[in-house]
Amino acid sequence: MSAAPLGRGPKVRAAVLATTIAELGEHGYAAFTIENVARRTGVHKTTVYRRWPDRDTLIADALTASVATEIPIPDTGSIDDDLRTLARSLVEWITSPAGRAVLAVMLTGPTGAPTPSDPVRHVFRDRIRRALPLVTRAVARGELPADTEAAELIKALVAPIYLRVLITGEKVDDRTADTAAAIALTAARAGLFTGDTSPRP
Repeated sequence: MSAAPLGRGPKVRAAVLATTIAELGEHGYAAFTIENVARRTGVHKTTVYRRWPDRDTLIADALTASVATEIPIPDTGSIDDDLRTLARSLVEWITSPAGRAVLAVMLTGPTGAPTPSDPVRHVFRDRIRRALPLVTRAVARGELPADTEAAELIKALVAPIYLRVLITGEKVDDRTADTAAAIALTAARAGLFTGDTSPRP
């Protein structure tokens, strides 16, 4: 018995985006095609092209949806808890099938192979931007120096996690997340992410 048609609307969008992540995880960026996504989803390729004019637009949308769902921006009322929660969510996502698929897209392929466009890479820059209020709220509460550069703090939080996964190939877990959060918070409270670059005692 064949599956019921997806029809149009949110169900189609959700199905296509989920298939996109699955295709990236199984076949990588270079072999990714809209035709394969349409066939696997069970819709005509014109249905996909009507919503997403090219593959990078589709991939960027799928990555954005995956990251937004799996790594929500916390608002616990405490910078300690916010950073720890954000780091743990990142670790949980980065070790999931969806997370591994997304990261596979970001890795540089062999010479001559297609590599992700700037719109695809923009997904991660956008996620940093969306996390900035986490820091500005902490500044307003007096938990961090007034001139703390929010983007630098968020980058310092996620960098050790990405390094272990992408560079050294180490396993990451809640302890990894908690350590990254503690180090980033300690540096922020010491004023290392402020505009003042003068030496501190």
